[in-house]
Amino acid sequence: MPDAACGVVACTFVAPILPRVLSPRFQTGTTTGQRQPDADSGGTHVDILLLVDLQHDFLPGGALPVIDGDQVIAVANRLQPHFTETLATQDWHPRDHASFAANQPGRRIGEVIDLDGLSQILWPVHCVQESTGAAFASQLDTKRIRRVFPKGTDPRIDSYSGFFDNGGKQATGLSEYLQQRAVRQLFVMGLATDYCVQFTVLDALQLGFDTALVVDGCRGVNQHPGDSDTAIQAMTAAGVTVMSSEQVMRSRQQA
Repeated sequence: MPDAACGVVACTFVAPILPRVLSPRFQTGTTTGQRQPDADSGGTHVDILLLVDLQHDFLPGGALPVIDGDQVIAVANRLQPHFTETLATQDWHPRDHASFAANQPGRRIGEVIDLDGLSQILWPVHCVQESTGAAFASQLDTKRIRRVFPKGTDPRIDSYSGFFDNGGKQATGLSEYLQQRAVRQLFVMGLATDYCVQFTVLDALQLGFDTALVVDGCRGVNQHPGDSDTAIQAMTAAGVTVMSSEQVMRSRQQA
């Protein structure tokens, strides 16, 4: 696990959601979620739990904290034994990332700039590669996480989704992995409801994956009252199944 100090000042500012440019694949409506199982899947379709950005910098006391974000860690730990496979995404920025206000002279946190043709919110320095802030929450059971998918690694573009950067161009490899595993249903939880969780869920649905949102396993930024509710409504309209962790565990026991 990363152990170097991040050296940033915690900041509670949160900027509004900006629309992301969708890739041509999304615009044509092509879906790729249904594939044959690979040899490692044992010839059967699998259900997978995906943990989104459960990292120190997004928890209270971190550089970009989500209120009550630490409360979802226990949910993740309770759910993992009910799945044969758990995956995780991880914000993993280089220190010179262009989305950091500190790397834009004369600019302030929360400003929106044009970055190579995309609207970009300027954030405090967070989740720097090999830093304590980028590490998974210390209370998170990471032993069951089979694979981690880093995102935001390109210094010139941000990545809210666990599947693609914000331009919809560079993939993380998560979609290809899920296709190889012939995932039957993807269960998503994490931080934050109205940012990275929402973008990840919408991409999963657009790629054709049957997706469930573990609603009590998420917390939102909610810069404006109701932002998380609005995000959940958008995900529901796109086809996500909204479930509580208790419902998920009951359904897994009955399967």
